[in-house]
Parts: sequence; C-alpha cells; structure tokens
Amino acid sequence: THHFLLTWTFTLTHKPYQTCNVREVMFTCPPGDSCCNPLSMGAIKKMIEEEISGIYVLSLMIGKNVIQDTENGFFMDVNEQVSMVCSQLAQDPKLKGGYNAMGFSQGGQFLRAVAQRCPSPPMKTLISVGGQHQGVYGLPRCPGESSHICDMIRKALNNGAYTDLVQKHLVQAQYWHDPFNDDLYKKHSLFLADINQERAVNETYRKNLQLLEKFVMVKFLQDTVVDPVDTEWFGFLKMGQAKETETLQESVLYKEDRLGLAAMDKAGKLAFLATKGDHLQFTREWFNANLLPYLH
Repeated sequence: THHFLLTWTFTLTHKPYQTCNVREVMFTCPPGDSCCNPLSMGAIKKMIEEEISGIYVLSLMIGKNVIQDTENGFFMDVNEQVSMVCSQLAQDPKLKGGYNAMGFSQGGQFLRAVAQRCPSPPMKTLISVGGQHQGVYGLPRCPGESSHICDMIRKALNNGAYTDLVQKHLVQAQYWHDPFNDDLYKKHSLFLADINQERAVNETYRKNLQLLEKFVMVKFLQDTVVDPVDTEWFGFLKMGQAKETETLQESVLYKEDRLGLAAMDKAGKLAFLATKGDHLQFTREWFNANLLPYLH
C-alpha cells in the first residue's frame, strides 16, 4: 500500500494508498548536479513533496557522497551506472509493484536504458525532461558550476570522442553522436549506439521499452545547452551534415521500428511536450500542470 517516486540523483518516494499496488517514480539529474543539491534536484524533490500529499522522497547517490555523485555524472561509465541502479531497484522489496521514472537532462536517456535492460521491477511511466535520446553533437553551454570540467570535456570530445579511453571515462562521449562519422559512432559508442539499436536489433530492448504505459518527452524551445534540441523529442541531425534535422517519425529507427517506438506511438503511449525557456528552465505552475499528473 505504497506509492513511490524514484529519481536519478535517485529520489525514491513513497505514498500511502488504499490499494496494494506499489508505484514509484525515479528521477535522474543533469551533469554537474548531484542528488542532494538543495538548489536544483533538492528543490524539485521538495516541490513534489509539497504537491503530492504524504509522498516520501529518498535520494540515492552514484557514489559515497555528494562530490562523488557529481563527479560520476561526468566521468563514470554510464553502463556501470545503469547496472548499479538496476541492482538497487531489484534489491528493494518495496518496488516490486512497479514505479514511474523522471530523468532530467542526461538522466532521461539513462533511465530509458534502465527500462530497456531491467524490466523487473517494472517501470510504468518514463518522463524525460530535456533528455538527449539521439545524443548530442555540440556542447554549446555546459551546465553546472564546474567550468574547468566543461572545458576539458569539449577538448576531449573534439579530439576523439570515439577512442576507447574517452568512451570509457567521459559520460558525455557516451552519447556523443557525430553525423559526419556515423560508422565510427555505430562501431565505438559504448552506450547510445547500443540502447538505440544502431548495431543490431536487441529484441529484449524492444520488448521491454514497449512495456511502458507512457513515455513522455519534454523539449525546451530556447535550449542553449542541448545541440540539436530535436534530440529531446528523439529527433536528430540528418547524417553527413550538421544543419538539417529530422523528427523521430522521419528516422530509420522509427520507420523500421527498431525500438518499438512506432508501435508505442500508434498505441498512444508517446507524449511530446514543449515549453518555452532554456534547458531545464520551467515554472512550478508548468511542472504541476504538465508533469505531476503522470506521477499520480
């Protein structure tokens, strides 16, 4: 008889209900943030607690403390992070009935990987807030307060995003999608090319993603952090150039339904939301009106 919210800067929430279903929601945080930052994810956590009466929110970390949690958002192998989360979910008996998930920025695609790889306990709804589901090609304005880290990331990505060393140790490289080097991307991308079925179709991924009741994607119309912004709705640049974009529905991924997204779209399981403003900039009123309904 519980209701849960789980987040990356993992927040786990619990709310008493008059049914025997366990529902939770999982959040993830943007790079440069940590699970316990009172000015960002901490504020979101508090806002949800205030809006949903009786909800309990527990923040989980990737690392032993806030510093490690923040650094891991830049430097820890994403596949290892996803495995750690899956293990935590599987070991928590309270989550057996399923949960909802909310990922902010890169947390959106990380939580999608959880849905595709770890169907137990079941994720019910995935809300991606400014996530980069087809990756990025550019780092126009790195978020967070660690400008020296951002400068280092830009240099590493420009010099060799698909080298083994950079792929293994730089989180942003693991969803770097170079439209001029599609073969390199498909061959060497350790994370994004795998979860997006670029090398082969993993039927388990396809089946598991379609178990979602709802997949909500939020795009920020004046986003200066994510390039191209279309990736927040699962679109991307057309290959071989860096100006023209295509929508999810125009992509090979959708037309061949390699991930089950076309079937989900036809079943009414995909929701595309847009809001004015820069990356992760939204009002409490907008959040309450557009996203909270998916958490009940």
